Amino acid sequence: MTLAEDNFNQPIRIQFEAFIDEHRRAIHDCLNGLTEEQARRSLVPSRTTLLGLVKHATFVEKVWFDEAITCRSRAEIGIPATPDESFLLDGDDTIASIQQAHREACEASRQATSSLGLDDMLNGNRRGPLPLRWVYLHMLRELAQHCGHADILREQILSQA
Repeated sequence: MTLAEDNFNQPIRIQFEAFIDEHRRAIHDCLNGLTEEQARRSLVPSRTTLLGLVKHATFVEKVWFDEAITCRSRAEIGIPATPDESFLLDGDDTIASIQQAHREACEASRQATSSLGLDDMLNGNRRGPLPLRWVYLHMLRELAQHCGHADILREQILSQA
């Protein structure tokens, strides 16, 4: 496991990827040690639960590194049409299944970007063409926000145990 702090003198791409991977691990690991009930527990008026956050993070990976790169539609990819829908949990969703889907989406993202340069344009986003550099920064912001949400929810859940 490479930490962002270990990459001070590395090229910027390696730094971006290290920070993104740290946040990917943090959102994935927010479910570790919880029961299925705890992972699904709703503590806020929105649809946000810890299990839903990780499911949403999987959706985000597919939007930014599948849809944006391949130009396939969300329907073709098999993901919800809107971010709000990506928080919805099915009866079949479990900690194990959501974590596995997240790991697979992150690995697919790494593969999809491996041959791209930071200034390569991704043409499949609804905003229009965007450079990979911008997408990396957006992903870092998105993941950081959701890691903060997860920290607070997890703290609340564990204090109730």
